[in-house]
Amino acid sequence: MAPLESLRVVEGSAFVAAPSGGMTLAQLGADVIRFDQIGGGLDAHRWPLTADGRSIYWAGLNKGKRSIVADLTSPRARELLTELIGGAGTFLTNFPARGWLGYDSLSASRPDLVMLAITGNRDGSTALDYTVNCAIGYPKVTGPVDTDDVVNHVLPAWDLICGQTAALGIVAADRRRLIHGIGSSMTLALSDVALAAVSALGHVAEAQINGTERPRLGNDLYGAYGTDFITTDGVRIYVVGISPRQWSSLLISTESASVVAAIERRLGLDFTDEGHRFEARSEISAAIGPWIESRTVDQVAAVFDTNGVCWGRYQSFLEMVRHDDRCSTGSDLFRDVEQPGIGTYLTPGSPLAFGGSIPVEPRAAPLLGQHTDQILAEELGLSPTEIGRLHDDAVVAGVE
Repeated sequence: MAPLESLRVVEGSAFVAAPSGGMTLAQLGADVIRFDQIGGGLDAHRWPLTADGRSIYWAGLNKGKRSIVADLTSPRARELLTELIGGAGTFLTNFPARGWLGYDSLSASRPDLVMLAITGNRDGSTALDYTVNCAIGYPKVTGPVDTDDVVNHVLPAWDLICGQTAALGIVAADRRRLIHGIGSSMTLALSDVALAAVSALGHVAEAQINGTERPRLGNDLYGAYGTDFITTDGVRIYVVGISPRQWSSLLISTESASVVAAIERRLGLDFTDEGHRFEARSEISAAIGPWIESRTVDQVAAVFDTNGVCWGRYQSFLEMVRHDDRCSTGSDLFRDVEQPGIGTYLTPGSPLAFGGSIPVEPRAAPLLGQHTDQILAEELGLSPTEIGRLHDDAVVAGVE
């Protein structure tokens, strides 16, 4: 039995945060019904695209869902979607939660409605991952040490964390409803997600209590030992020594224990303290670097893996797909899935393993409007004649 098999969620969304939250629930077995405007919403054609213009992005964030499309400006369509949300009892959205999509309106016929509305800022004003990230501190400490330019990371981290938080919120509110029989009106601000994460990692308290600004470190790991090297065959790798085991394994593997011990004595530091390793990172790198840089990546890997060193190799998306066994059908995470209109490609299930296995086999994303008639018939009880009339009146649509 899939963990969320009995949970039905209606999703009205666009972009990353809300769709990724709905997808997380779908990958654990929830029946997630996404509604969109006829022709697709704002994210229906976002890059990356196939050669013929199909959005791989949209397919990636909507795996395992069902799709219904309607004219969202039509009063009749809004009535149908309101009924659909009431029947499901759970609604996830990043559309403006007002008017017909406000909690008061939607819960009028479903008092125990669980609803989570994602906003940009807590006051309801607009924000995207990129506008949140620029104000959160990280672009000023990301990038090479010899520049003062801000450097944005390309991963929409706050969107993704927001989506996971939204999924957790839905499950928490559903549990509360099961126990106490009450609904929940929840809001989740993208900027709050970022601020909470930055605070959890100590950056807010560090700035407030110490009055200090974290320096830009390039690829060095802040507060511990971790940095990158290039092997003799031109492969860049990253090594980390945080735990005592990681640290000792790195020294043993690079045959540098005695040299590093001499550095420790000369500087009057204690390398059992990860902070002291950070302070001496340049000297430590100079000691262990020659061993790595005089060997091929395969030679380094053989020794590192034998001794349990914590390390990884830098690789592009293409290199990852072509050479990384973790990104293949031989792993427990991926399957080859046929995505209509795009083709067959590696598709992951939930990264949560139950008994060592993914709980629900990976499924394709729907085509826009693929399940419109099925949802109208099975969830709303409409007859073929009624459904046909809705199509004739352009209130709803099927696959285009």
